[in-house]
Amino acid sequence: MRAAKTVQSHETASFKAFDKGDFRKVVYDMDRAIDHSPACAKFKIRRAEALLKLRRFSEGQEAVNGVLYQNPRDADALYVRGLGLYYQDNIEKAQQHFQQVLKYSPDHTKARLAFKKCKEMKTKKDEGNALFKSGKFREAYDVYTQTLTIDPHNVFTNAKVYCNRAVVGAKLGRIDEAVEDCNKAIELDENYLKAFMRRAKCFMDLEKYEEAVRDYEKIFNMDRTKENKRLLQDAKLELKKSKRKDYYKTLGLQKNCGEDEIKKAYKKHALLHHPDRHSNKTPEERKQEELKFKEVSEAYSILSDPKKKMRYDSGQDLEDMDGFSGAGFDPNQIFQTFFGAPGGFSFGSGGGGGGGMGGGFPGGFHFQF
Repeated sequence: MRAAKTVQSHETASFKAFDKGDFRKVVYDMDRAIDHSPACAKFKIRRAEALLKLRRFSEGQEAVNGVLYQNPRDADALYVRGLGLYYQDNIEKAQQHFQQVLKYSPDHTKARLAFKKCKEMKTKKDEGNALFKSGKFREAYDVYTQTLTIDPHNVFTNAKVYCNRAVVGAKLGRIDEAVEDCNKAIELDENYLKAFMRRAKCFMDLEKYEEAVRDYEKIFNMDRTKENKRLLQDAKLELKKSKRKDYYKTLGLQKNCGEDEIKKAYKKHALLHHPDRHSNKTPEERKQEELKFKEVSEAYSILSDPKKKMRYDSGQDLEDMDGFSGAGFDPNQIFQTFFGAPGGFSFGSGGGGGGGMGGGFPGGFHFQF
């Protein structure tokens, strides 16, 4: 009688814990009940279902397989095995199990609901994939969002849907949102390689190279292929380059710019920041403009030289470049060489001489702004 009351107490407690979503407590209570009733299939099945909810899939499958070995037609055990397949994104086999359950037990409510979720999940996921393949990215994004609301317990399917939505988000230019979706996918499946790959690519697009290197290191440890090694090396190179002066940014250029674009950009920024144009400003403001003028000239000296540009783009340190030294750099010489100004310049809106870089440019060309 004492043993029977103990079993009954644990069974009641397990029902309450299951309804609250406290599946660890369910496993605990079923273990205690099974100690007294080792042949009870019902307790083993409930324990197996709780293990699946805790994502302890191999333990749950092993437990329910033991029951099915004794009785292959046990509808509840078949349902739980189908649930395990469903939670591991094996949707088609899960559907087959739920159909088999309903064949043996037509009134099995859980199997009927699970079969419906399976069908809905597969339909929505396939719909989103089809929209993506046809280039309808906004529609695909919305469908993937709807798919994520079907069953929060289906972690592996949801991880794939989050990753798919991240791909669509990146296509739509919503890179930060794509990173968040990758984060959620990785939270659900910490070994999801595709989610790490997508997030690393997003970090590269966002120029967050330290984060990209961390992800590519993780990816290479998970899958040591030549391609993944190359991606890691590329990310490390971009990280190294990001810590140097960004000459393209200084001139407002894209990295794939041509020679004419570089010349136009230099002309625009050199004239904008030339000290003689700002001779009527405060000493501090003139100093800032002188600095910007020097940076513009420095950027042009590298990007306008094909060899230096190639070496800069490849990530080589500036100190290693022959013929370039920041200490002996003369921005006025580059300016005069570019504009062909042996006699100097005067700026219509800024007055004649007084610039800190060269003491003024009497005579010569005259620019109006």
